[in-house]
Amino acid sequence: MREKIVIILAMLSLFIPLFSEQEKKTELIAIQGGKIIPVGGEEIEGGTVLIRGRLIEALGKEIEIPQGAKIISAKGLFVYPGMIDGQCYLGLQEIGSIRATVDSTETGIINPQLQAVEALRPDSIHIPIARANGITAALVVPTGGLVAGQSGLIRLYGMTPQEMVIKSPMAMHINLPSLPSSSRQQRRGDQPEEASKRIKELKELFAKVRHYQKQRQFARKNKILPLPEFDEKLEFLLPVIDGTMPLFISVHAEKDIREAMKFVEEEKLKAIFFGVEEGWKVAEELAKSGIPVIFDSLYELPSKWEDGYDALYRNPGILRKAGVKIAFSSSSASLAKDLPYHASKAAAFGLDRSEALKAVTLYPAEIFGVDNLMGSLESGKLANIVVSDGDILELATHVKHVFIEGKEMDLKTRYEELLDKYKK
Repeated sequence: MREKIVIILAMLSLFIPLFSEQEKKTELIAIQGGKIIPVGGEEIEGGTVLIRGRLIEALGKEIEIPQGAKIISAKGLFVYPGMIDGQCYLGLQEIGSIRATVDSTETGIINPQLQAVEALRPDSIHIPIARANGITAALVVPTGGLVAGQSGLIRLYGMTPQEMVIKSPMAMHINLPSLPSSSRQQRRGDQPEEASKRIKELKELFAKVRHYQKQRQFARKNKILPLPEFDEKLEFLLPVIDGTMPLFISVHAEKDIREAMKFVEEEKLKAIFFGVEEGWKVAEELAKSGIPVIFDSLYELPSKWEDGYDALYRNPGILRKAGVKIAFSSSSASLAKDLPYHASKAAAFGLDRSEALKAVTLYPAEIFGVDNLMGSLESGKLANIVVSDGDILELATHVKHVFIEGKEMDLKTRYEELLDKYKK
């Protein structure tokens, strides 16, 4: 009998850590008394957001707070969904001028097999800095060549690259030439080629992929036929022609945007456009195509001075009014923290303020197909929440609390460490 008791106790001791871990996951947190900006619905004055484990359990004016819940007072504060960076290099670039710390670019022109998340550095100093400014998720992308590789959507928290990944691969990245008068060209290392020439190369490449796919299909149906020799590059492009993986195309000038739209339509591809600095010139056509747009950094100079100094800033408002789904990006690692200020700048030049907020929260979530998980404050979604003392898009606003999947983040950053050091 005694031996049986010892065995049972030993078995229970093995399960106790599992129970305690489950207990942690179901921790209850109530963010109480703040002005809730859910993005997907009406604002709630003096409301409560109840978090259970990783998810938002409830939000509203009259929410009953269960006994034992940790209460965070948000009186006089604002409660927002976490922001999503539409393209950046967090965890891939540390110091741009030191090649050994840059792992976003690979040699070669056609590299569909590359996955950005495989090079992630979770200990990058830029990640906590961006997180402390209310950014909770980001699309990390590869660069260089015509086909740069596959991007991944990450949460800005985790000890390992695998822990950080939300969705990977997210999209296949294609680079068309930048506008010649912009500083972007030098930064990205674009070759002085016409976009039409690159699109022709893409068509030839996709024809090879389709031929490769047909050979495989025929060989599987007829055992007499041999399978085609395995081709890694073509293999990784199969999901693109199947429409299960979007093509993320960096395209900039008016003429090139039109050519890219035509290419997408002819090839029957699912696409996302990036950059689109001259999109305002083809706004109606872009809207009809149904292709969403993610803007490059608005810290750039105008590509053509004759378009006006404010062409880049007016562009988001014009495209959104035409009906194009838009999102903003920092296109950086060290400046990923500035994501909300790109949206704010566009709002100052004609973009509706509520649309600007959606373009860093809900719209990127919809574009990336994760709006069932994040992008707005709703019951059942991940508890990616930011509590601030003002409008989250304003430079003077201070972020007080950040939650990623229900876990409160430490907002201490390298900036604060240096400030404390030099104050002494």
